[in-house]
Order: sequence, then C-alpha cells, then structure tokens
Amino acid sequence: MFDLTWMAWTWQTATFFAVILALLAGMTAWEWASPGGNPRVGVLGLKTTRGDRLFISLLGSAYIHLAWLGLVGPDLRWALALSIVYAVGVFRFV
Repeated sequence: MFDLTWMAWTWQTATFFAVILALLAGMTAWEWASPGGNPRVGVLGLKTTRGDRLFISLLGSAYIHLAWLGLVGPDLRWALALSIVYAVGVFRFV
C-alpha cells in the first residue's frame, strides 16, 4: 500500500488519527443534518459552537493525557475514560 516506515507509524498512532477523522466526519454530518449549531454561552461565559466545543474537548483531552503520563504512568485507559467524561461535560455545559 503506502510506505509509511519513515514516520514510525504504530497501530495506536493510526487509531488516533482515524478517531480524529471520524469525529470531524461526524461533526460534518451533524452540521448537514442540523445546520447552524447556534452559538450558546455556557459556564465559561464564551459563545461556543459545536466546533469550538470539539476543539476544547480535544485540547483538554491532550492535557489530561499528558498530565496522566507525567503523574501516573503509561497506562492510559483511565486517562481515556476521564477524557470521555470531560468531553461529554464540555458538550453539555460549555
């Protein structure tokens, strides 16, 4: 198929980018099904759209994983669970 050996791809890296691609495709389908995504003001006092909340979720999840790696260690299953809870909270309240 493609020679990606120069990038040191692992299945975890490929899964990460596939999930990001799936999130973007899902957000695109959501926008087509329900256009507008009216901005709303949440607990942060910012006007955010669905795309803004996705970005905040991804950014926060990256920090959660980095903090977990630094403070707890390389087992990231609980960091993933915490990130999912965080993302649901962002989409609900921000």
